[in-house]
Amino acid sequence: MQSEVRVSSHEPIDRISENIYGHFAEHLGRCIYGGLWVGDDDRVETEDGIRMDTVSLLRGLNMPVLRWPGGCFADDYHWEDGVGPRDERPRRRNLWWTQGRENIPEESNEFGTDEFLRLCQLLDTDPYIAVNVGSSTPQEALDWIEYCNYGGDTELANRRRENGQEEPYGVKYWGIGNENWGCGGRFAPDEYADEYRRFANYFNGFDKLMNEESTEFIACGHLTDDWNKVFFDSLNGGMEYGPGSFLGMGSPFNLMDHFSVHRYYQAGGDTDFTDEQYYKIFARAQKVGGDIDRAAETISKYVPEDEIGIIVDEWGVWHPEARSDNGLEQENTVRDALTTAGVLDLIHERADVVSMANIAQLVNVLQCLVQTDEESAWRTPTYRVFDLYENHVGRTALETSVDTEQRTIEGEENDVPMVSASASEGDGELFVTVSNRRHDEPETLTVDVGSSAYSVSSATVLFEGNDIREYSTKENADSFEADVLDVTDEGDGTVTFDAPPASVVGLTLTE
Repeated sequence: MQSEVRVSSHEPIDRISENIYGHFAEHLGRCIYGGLWVGDDDRVETEDGIRMDTVSLLRGLNMPVLRWPGGCFADDYHWEDGVGPRDERPRRRNLWWTQGRENIPEESNEFGTDEFLRLCQLLDTDPYIAVNVGSSTPQEALDWIEYCNYGGDTELANRRRENGQEEPYGVKYWGIGNENWGCGGRFAPDEYADEYRRFANYFNGFDKLMNEESTEFIACGHLTDDWNKVFFDSLNGGMEYGPGSFLGMGSPFNLMDHFSVHRYYQAGGDTDFTDEQYYKIFARAQKVGGDIDRAAETISKYVPEDEIGIIVDEWGVWHPEARSDNGLEQENTVRDALTTAGVLDLIHERADVVSMANIAQLVNVLQCLVQTDEESAWRTPTYRVFDLYENHVGRTALETSVDTEQRTIEGEENDVPMVSASASEGDGELFVTVSNRRHDEPETLTVDVGSSAYSVSSATVLFEGNDIREYSTKENADSFEADVLDVTDEGDGTVTFDAPPASVVGLTLTE
């Protein structure tokens, strides 16, 4: 079969934010306890209780931002339980998930705010903290940001110093609640708007007067247009009685920098799926693009363009094998990794509106990038896609069209293109990523970049020779590494090659 990818180098979309390649770690399963934190366990190298084999692998991705502590866990989490001497911290419930090596619904609070922010320091990544709206108050949230970010002489700032951190952490991203239409309190949209306005009002006051570095606030949206519309209508409600620009308060929309949506998808099991289900999961993953478009359209009716970014701060494959009583663990296959490439391509197409994305989750849980046992850590196939796609980061996304067969899936709103692609430009280079989704035959591909000034400098391929149901283990993790791909540079701005079945290709072209 044959397909063509056309890159329009003179039609830029926008810069691809580093934060599109963000991550998410929740107190769930073996993500935190066992995956990132082992405390005094000497079976692996640690620094301040954090697993350094996991950190070493994650450093290879140059992670831009890490969201924590949830997820559903966030809206039943009280941050002061997790600071101070560890042997004095209370053991609490985990209302939503079993976790840790014991796989029980309890939270030891060994890993709290200072441990999370130490992890971010080790990874050189920006922290993104989701505060408790569902079962807490603006007072508790405001105390948290003061503990983290204030450099003055208050009880909370001094408590941070007593706990070992002299200077403010400077946490930039603060999510006001999580899925507050669901596990975060089952708020109606107008109810969440009232809560968001209230929490963000106090955060905004802190930010303007007491914060040395600016912070950005994130509202949690829904996948339905009606819910989001009622939220935005209600957020602005009552302002005819409000202070206007008094004390610089202005519009309530000034209290929001980002608006988030979540999307998970599945079709069949993690390794037990039919050919039809193999393709169906791509149709379902494509819903991410529609989610972003609808959220952006809703926002555009209320605020000027570019003032509020879209965040997809939970996304990925959630197979039926991942359950709340098994810590949401599932096998991580080549099929999963191919869906990742397609979603990243969709996000690149929307680089002008997407300000962040956070795949779920970082270690051991759902579509994780790293897996661990008691002695080792290893990369998943999804890690390999993130590693390959990192070349897009910080570059300008370009309009890219694909002429390929479309497969219709019964009962699905989206057809599945057999080839997915995206391209970016920067520093005299073009980088093009292309996926062949056919699992049973190669695809002859022509990539046309529209200029003979560019020539191929490197070409790599992922998953050549790997089966679509193959999943990562400690023993086989290296088999998913990228290989060199033979391509033909025609010298006129076109490159031809055969993409193996179920593979992802990265092409670098230089002037």
